[in-house]
Formats: sequence, structure tokens, C-alpha cells
Amino acid sequence: MERTTRWLERAIDVWENPDKQALFGIVQGGMYADLRVQSAQEITSFDLPGFGIGGLSVGEPMDLMLEMLDAIKDVMPQDKPRYLMGVGTPTYMVESVLRGVDMFDCVYPTRVGRNGTAITSKGRVVIRNAVYSKDFRPIDPDCECYVCKNYSRAYLRHLIKANEILGMRLLSWHNLYYLIDLMKKARQAIQVDEYPEFLKEFYIFR
Repeated sequence: MERTTRWLERAIDVWENPDKQALFGIVQGGMYADLRVQSAQEITSFDLPGFGIGGLSVGEPMDLMLEMLDAIKDVMPQDKPRYLMGVGTPTYMVESVLRGVDMFDCVYPTRVGRNGTAITSKGRVVIRNAVYSKDFRPIDPDCECYVCKNYSRAYLRHLIKANEILGMRLLSWHNLYYLIDLMKKARQAIQVDEYPEFLKEFYIFR
């Protein structure tokens, strides 16, 4: 945690173009709420474009990750973006947004896509499973992406089973679209002060 603060100080010293390059400080502290708060206070004392939250979603239970976010949510500036590093599953994302997180990045949607799994509004669909060999429905009937409009589960399964890279690309495309659309809907719900209703609807099918 202390090393991260020192690294930030060094980074600021060589940060030459603030107008063209955003420098985010990263909050650490492991799974200790007191250290998380201390780190958040230290890192946010610097006037930066935004702040990252690191060291979470590394195998700990979701409840513990959310506990760490709860510990720092009132310490983090309200007018600067909060970037939760390495988180990309739907449930983790919507719960993190509830705790003030604005930005995410993760290999999850493309990694599971390459391995034959789709993320949908009803949960995960493992396309490579035999049950989808004659399933000519789209991956997700509620999805408006190019893949869902043009390809069936059966065809996508064929591509994955044949190790065709097109299948991996299409599933990755769908997964990214789904998550981007999910966050778009989250923003819309926040703007009209209906995020609890959005969250409740999200969990209906999970």
C-alpha cells in the first residue's frame, strides 16, 4: 500500500502532459478496511483526473469485495471517476456501481467468449454444450447485437466445436455488447433515480 503511494508520487513527477494523458492514483489496502480507508485518503489527496481501486476481484468472496468498496465509498471524491480494476462480471459490476464505481476493465467477456460461453440477461449460456446443437434461437432473445440478430446458438456451437476463430470472435462481440449495454441501462437508471428498481429487475433472472 505504501509503495503504491510512493509510486504515485514518482509518476506525478514525470507526468508531462496532463491535458492529453490522464493519471489515476490507485487505492490499495488488501482486504483490510482500515488500510483501504488510509490508502484512499492518501491517494485522493493528490489532485488527479480520477482514481483506481486495485487489488480486488482476485479470488475473494464477492461480499468481501463489496465490503472493501463500502469502506471507501465516502472517502473517494464525488466529482472524480472511480475505476475498479479487473472487474467485468455482470453481478460484480452492477453491485459496484451501487457503491459509486464508474469504470471497469476486464478480460472476462473475451476470455469466456473464446472458451464458448455467452453472457446473457438470463445468466451464462455455455454454447459449446451439446444441448445447443439443434437450438436455432439467438444467444439472447432480448439482445440487439449483430450476433444475436444473425446467428443461432446451434451455428455458434458448431463454430466453437470446430475451433473456428469466427465463433470466438462472435461470442466475444456479443459479450462486450451485453456488458456495454448493461452499463448504458445502469446510467439511464441513475439519471432518473431508479437504480434500485434496475437492480431488482437485473436479479429477477439470476
